[in-house]
Amino acid sequence: MHSPTLPHASRAVANPADPQMLQDIDNAQNLVQLFLKRADEKGDAPFLGHKSGGQWVTQSWREAAEKVCLLAESLRRLGLEDGDRVALVSENRPEWCIADLAIMAAGCITVPTYTTNTRRDHAHILDNSGARAVFVSNEKLLAPLVGAISQTGLVEHVIGIDALKPRQAGSFTYHGWESLVTGDVAAARAAVDERIARIERSETACLIYTSGTGGAPRGVMQHHGAILCNVAGAAEVLIEDFGIHDERFLSFLPLSHAYEHSGGQYLPIGVGAEIFYSEGLEKLASNIEETRPTLMVVVPRLFEVLRTRIMKQVEKQGKVANFMMDNALKIAGNARDGKKRLRDRPMDFLVEKTLRPKIRQKFGGRIKAMVSGGAPLNPEVGNFFDAMGLTMLQGYGQTEAGPVISCNRPKVGLKMDTVGPPLRGVDVRIADDGEILVRGELVMHGYWRNEAETARTLKVDPADPMGLPWLHTGDIGHLDAKGRIVITDRKKDMIVNDKGDNIAPQKVEGMLTLQPEIAQAMVSGDKRPYVVGLIVPDAEWAVEWARANGERFDLKALQELPAFKNAVRAAVDRTNADLSVIEKVRQFAFADEAFTIENEEMTPSMKIRRHKIRERYQERIDGLYRG
Repeated sequence: MHSPTLPHASRAVANPADPQMLQDIDNAQNLVQLFLKRADEKGDAPFLGHKSGGQWVTQSWREAAEKVCLLAESLRRLGLEDGDRVALVSENRPEWCIADLAIMAAGCITVPTYTTNTRRDHAHILDNSGARAVFVSNEKLLAPLVGAISQTGLVEHVIGIDALKPRQAGSFTYHGWESLVTGDVAAARAAVDERIARIERSETACLIYTSGTGGAPRGVMQHHGAILCNVAGAAEVLIEDFGIHDERFLSFLPLSHAYEHSGGQYLPIGVGAEIFYSEGLEKLASNIEETRPTLMVVVPRLFEVLRTRIMKQVEKQGKVANFMMDNALKIAGNARDGKKRLRDRPMDFLVEKTLRPKIRQKFGGRIKAMVSGGAPLNPEVGNFFDAMGLTMLQGYGQTEAGPVISCNRPKVGLKMDTVGPPLRGVDVRIADDGEILVRGELVMHGYWRNEAETARTLKVDPADPMGLPWLHTGDIGHLDAKGRIVITDRKKDMIVNDKGDNIAPQKVEGMLTLQPEIAQAMVSGDKRPYVVGLIVPDAEWAVEWARANGERFDLKALQELPAFKNAVRAAVDRTNADLSVIEKVRQFAFADEAFTIENEEMTPSMKIRRHKIRERYQERIDGLYRG
């Protein structure tokens, strides 16, 4: 391991190796084969970076490949066989990537699980997947896992990435990471090469359990070809729209989520990029400035938080800074509306020399693009970052589709109320009821041990001569004149009021949370005469309001004050001014606390769990329709 050299920004140039890069991905038989090819090419170049002892250190492609092969052969010596499932419970770190590749190199199937999982969550996944072994990174994550292992009685081996002291619970055998990454490298590589030569693109690579916005998680069977199809499509976007040159990804979203697994791990591998691992949300801002990534995949909620933070910082800098930001937003708005005006040029030049460099520097100064996915991005948030000189691409996908289906592209035209055209190799059509249907190699082979749900989700059109199944996404949308997908809402989340009108709750919620007074919101109104909302006030705003009004800051007490509720009501009214009559939020109540992963009211990818919130607050929501 060595400390990395952080290169200066470089202009993207056409690279003659780019067509070969895509060809390699297309020709790869499986994910391990693609990785080993890149490792052979890159050799001692840095690959995986993380913070250790206050310094960023990296290990090379060669070092990582050796560990993958040695670890794979150790798994076989433990008795694991082709097709066995191996769970992986760890925060994002280099060992996550190495373990994932080693599991596949051993002929097994990776079962990633969230670090936020409870004992019950782990028990469900271990029991459903039938995992024979588990990788776990530290003592904290081991605690709920041990109980689940004892409950299910299926796991035979537990492998600790850090040095652990597990209390024996059940019949599993404990192994330390270091003892499994030693041995004859050449022999291990030869054995892996021979084994992966028999693994086809159609074989299952991993079981990704959906985060359960509406019930128990289901295991999505992602095959090697599904992820490789995603990587090829995304790589084409990077090559044609940005150029590939010394790329560095900063991995932040959970690798157990399909979005980060494909976009934050296998896409960098496919294009020969470095992967640096963030220390977590609380240190993300400093990690971005230190590592200076060129690409990041992030969820909309983080962009919303960053937008609010930047706006507050600019507001505190005085009238000149606010004047610059207002003009940057106006100029960008004019450009989006096709009203590029000569008189905007001097101001745009001034903004480019003063405000935008400061904003870009907060993102390390080398960012080519930030890709938003996992949930709908409010167009206003995307437009804000565009105005600040940062390229944001909104993508769309589902775990069941590798997971990326489409992505905005500069060459087609960035339009923030769309999620761009389908990726290369992806067919999309719109059903009669508006549901988005997807077909191609990226589509899963089904849900693990759940034939009934598979049959409901994957359907073959009898009139289709190809006979390939269409994935019924459950999303409602249409294609615009340029072939870009426009999503209006989730089919199953759609509110249908008592008059039969359709209302998209995510649109309303996204607009509410743009108000500085509102941190989170969930709206309801199915089979009801009007829409109501459950509101979580913004904590920073609430502190400022309490100070300005001479009140002690106690959020629960503040919510009882008519003046406080009126202030939030004003924010709801501002939102209502931009909504149609049927979308307007007529009444609202406060939630007792923020929606979080810990209280199970948000998924690990930062989407609200509607069914959980309704279970807790149904009586309060019903009360908004009385009187």
